[in-house]
Amino acid sequence: MNTLPLYRQLANHYLDAIRSGTLKNGERFPSIRLMMEKHAVSLSTAVQVCRELEGQGVLEARPRSGNYIRQPEPLPHPLPPAPLAADAYVGIHQQVSSVLKASQRATIKVNFANPYCAPQLYPLKTLQDHMVKALRQNQQLLGTTAPTSGNLALRNILARRALTSKTHLSAEQIVITNGATEALNLALRAVTQPGDTVAVESPTFHGLLQILESLNLRVCEVPAAAHCGINLFALEQLLRGSEPIRAVIVIPNLQNPLGSIMPDSHKARLVQLCAEHATVLIEDDTYGDLVDTEQPLSTLKHWDRSDNLIYCASLNKTLAPGMRLGWISAGRWHDRVEMLKHSQSRGCEALSQLAVSAFMKTPSYERYLRRLRNTLTQQRHAMRTAILRHFPQGTRVTEPQGGTLLWVELPPGYASMRLFHEGLKVGIQILPGDIFSNGPGFGHCLRIACGAPFTPRIEEALATLGQLLKNQK
Repeated sequence: MNTLPLYRQLANHYLDAIRSGTLKNGERFPSIRLMMEKHAVSLSTAVQVCRELEGQGVLEARPRSGNYIRQPEPLPHPLPPAPLAADAYVGIHQQVSSVLKASQRATIKVNFANPYCAPQLYPLKTLQDHMVKALRQNQQLLGTTAPTSGNLALRNILARRALTSKTHLSAEQIVITNGATEALNLALRAVTQPGDTVAVESPTFHGLLQILESLNLRVCEVPAAAHCGINLFALEQLLRGSEPIRAVIVIPNLQNPLGSIMPDSHKARLVQLCAEHATVLIEDDTYGDLVDTEQPLSTLKHWDRSDNLIYCASLNKTLAPGMRLGWISAGRWHDRVEMLKHSQSRGCEALSQLAVSAFMKTPSYERYLRRLRNTLTQQRHAMRTAILRHFPQGTRVTEPQGGTLLWVELPPGYASMRLFHEGLKVGIQILPGDIFSNGPGFGHCLRIACGAPFTPRIEEALATLGQLLKNQK
C-alpha cells in the first residue's frame, strides 16, 4: 500500500513522465482544472501537486499562460541511483589538507580561494572604535572570562534580527561560537554517535567534509543544483531506504559552493521530510545576510514546527572574519550543546562580542549591509563576465543572487586539480572541485571567490588561468 499523500503520488507520477521524456521541456503542463477532472482530486490537491513540482525545479508558472515544463539545469554529475550508498570519509581530510598545504607553501599574488570580502569592505574602523570604548568602560574586561553561552546583549540582537526573516529564536536558546565551524561541530556532536549516517549536499563546503571525517561519521552525498539546492527526490529515496539517516546538513541560502537558494516550497518540504523520518535537520545560514534582495530570505527554521532543527550561523563572511563569531540555536538539544561548548572551548572572547553588539544595534549596520551587497553584486558580475571571456568555450558559471562565490564548470577533458597546481606556480590560487566531494564527480569544476574589488590585476589573473586551461589540450 502506498503511504505517500495523494499529492505526492501524483507529483511523482509527473516527475517520472518528465524524466522519461513523455512530458518535454517547454510543453504546457495540465491545468489545475484538468488535473482535478483527470485524477478526481480536489482543488487543494491539484495545487499542492504544482507546488511540489515547482519546488523540484521542473515546473514554472507563466503569467496569464499557465504552468510549463522546465528542465532543471544539468546536475554537475549524474543523479546516483536510490538508495544512495553511505561512505566512511576516509581520506577527504588528507585531500583537503594537501590542497591547503600546497597553497601555504606557494607565494600567492591573487587569491581566488578566499571566500571573505576584501578587508576594506568591512567596517573595521567602526569596530575598532567600539572595542576601545568597551575597554574604557570596563578596564577589567580582559581579566575576566566570558559566559559559555556568550554575551546576552549580542544574543538578544541576533534573536531580534532573526525576526526579519520570519525566524523565531530565543536569546536564552542561543550559544555564541567560534564561527559556524564550531557551531556545526557542536550540532553534530549533540545528535550523532561515531558510525551514524549523515546526508549532505553534493557538492558541499570542504570544511564540513573534514568535520564529518573527524567525527567518524558515515556520509551520503545527495546531488544539489544551482537553481534549487538539494535534490528532494533523491533525498526522499534515501530517507525511505533501509539505512537510518541520523541528520541532514544543508545551506539553504547561497549554498557553498553552488550559491543556490532553495525555493520556499522546497524549504518547507525539506523540513517536513526530515520530521516525518525523525531525521535531525541542521541548517547553516552563514551567507543569508549577503543575498541581493532587500527582503530577507526565509530560513528553514521558519518552517520548523516540531523542534527538529538546529540552526547555525556566522558573522565571519558578513562583518569581521578576524573575530570568528558564530552562533547556534539547538532547541531541545540546547543543554547538551551548551555543555559541549563548555567542555570543548569554554566561552568565546568577550571584547569582540561587545563591539559587534554595539555596532549591530545601530542603523549604521543595515546601511553597511546594503552597501556591501551592492558592491558584491558588481564584483560577481564583473568576475563572471571575465571568466566566460577568458576560459575555454563551453565553460559554465553560476549566477548566484548574492555572496562571494562562483562555481565554474569546465568543458569535458579539463582538470581543475591540474589547474590548481599550475596556478600556484604563477601565484594564483583557486579551489579545485575535487575537495567539495568525497567522490570523483567534480574534477572538472572549481570554486572562484569574488570578494575583492575587480581590478586589471584580477582580469589578468583570470586570463592567465584561461591560458593555462587551454594549454591542457
